Amino acid sequence: MLIFLYGEDSFMSRLKLKELKEKYLREVDKLASGLKVLAGDKAAFSAIAEAVSPSSLLSKKRLIIIEDIFLNKDQAIFEKLLDYFTKRPSSDNIIIFWDSGLKTKKIKNIETAVLAGSGGQDKPLNKKQSGFFKFLAKQKYAFVFNLLSNAQLAAWAKKQAAARGGKISAKAAEILVGLVGADGWQINNELAKLISYKAASKLTGEAEIEIEDVQSLVRGNFSESIFALTDALSARNKALAAKLLNEQIEAGLSDGYLLNMFVRQFRILLLIKQAMADGLSQRQIASQLKLHPYVAQKGAEQARNFTIAALKNILSRLAEIDYLAKSGRGDYLTSLNMLIAKL
Repeated sequence: MLIFLYGEDSFMSRLKLKELKEKYLREVDKLASGLKVLAGDKAAFSAIAEAVSPSSLLSKKRLIIIEDIFLNKDQAIFEKLLDYFTKRPSSDNIIIFWDSGLKTKKIKNIETAVLAGSGGQDKPLNKKQSGFFKFLAKQKYAFVFNLLSNAQLAAWAKKQAAARGGKISAKAAEILVGLVGADGWQINNELAKLISYKAASKLTGEAEIEIEDVQSLVRGNFSESIFALTDALSARNKALAAKLLNEQIEAGLSDGYLLNMFVRQFRILLLIKQAMADGLSQRQIASQLKLHPYVAQKGAEQARNFTIAALKNILSRLAEIDYLAKSGRGDYLTSLNMLIAKL
């Protein structure tokens, strides 16, 4: 069975991946002996073929998760994979391709598969990549996760609150989404914080989140915490940066959300730095990059302390931290502290 998960909403696609993985571990393989996760961006074709080969009659159904295959720099791998999966014998094994940076968008009124680059610019798939993408997208179990509208996000927030034993009013959910935007990672984090707060202040009954709770506790998209962190990093004040990072953990922010916040901010700084190099004014940068004027102003101040090469290197290292954590070979907090120490 082939399953394909992709789209701009990496939070929702990651949730689906988690759901499928937990179902497999619950119903098929409680010891996870048949579970294998491959970093598709670095894997050789031979390693993938070996991992997904049909199991013997005596072995259990296996689950193989291949992440970010479309970031693989070996262009021949896409033709080999297409040929392999087109011709391979049927198997009970479950093979999931999950891609975080792959989405579709209209280019000249044609729906086109693109990859989001580290600099925030979309790059259409080449012919070899496109052939394999079309094959995966035609599978029965292909799921695309587009960004949800504000109304859909508010409805989802209400369901998530209920699933965690809490409740959030419709208006409070709307305000939460208005503050955070289409960032499922942050909405999830803020909901956890709000429910914990309400549960602690209410001894009995359901913890209901009201408008006042959201207004007083939720961090908006332009949170001062990330600006303070990047300010410290741009000034090479490693001790302060490490202190601010650990304060965010103590305040209840998840490791994964912190990494997401780092990636988002340094992508913005890279885009601003490139725009500054092109001679754009602060107002033009805000307009062209669709940034809040305050974000453009703060970003310009910080970007002056980095070179374009340094920003690209930081984003590359953040991607590596994410990969190592997801593959069980590292943890976000330790790796982020090491990144700070090496800057």
